[in-house]
Amino acid sequence: MSLIPMDRLWRHPSAAKLSTPQIPVRMRVVGAVLRALFIACLVAITLRVSLPQNETIWTAYDTPGDLVRIVLGFAVCLWLVIQLFKAPKDAAAYRTWLQFGLAAVPFAALCLVAIW
Repeated sequence: MSLIPMDRLWRHPSAAKLSTPQIPVRMRVVGAVLRALFIACLVAITLRVSLPQNETIWTAYDTPGDLVRIVLGFAVCLWLVIQLFKAPKDAAAYRTWLQFGLAAVPFAALCLVAIW
């Protein structure tokens, strides 16, 4: 029985010498700005929705529902802020954010204005 080396059966994607397409500067900038605006709108909407309904933030521990809403809202906002500082990795991601952002940013801004 002969053993076949594992590197012949499977190669890691980073080992392949594939050429990656260059990301146009305009697409990178517009995609990143639209992504940042969309995530910022989501953070603002989440902050507004997670505030207590009838009380101040200091008396929210009296009502369990308000306390859960504040904790979950904080966790979601923290996750969104972390995502805000992670940049897309390839040209397809910037293209997706460019196309998605053109529709999503005005809708998110409209929702933000309606909720506020």
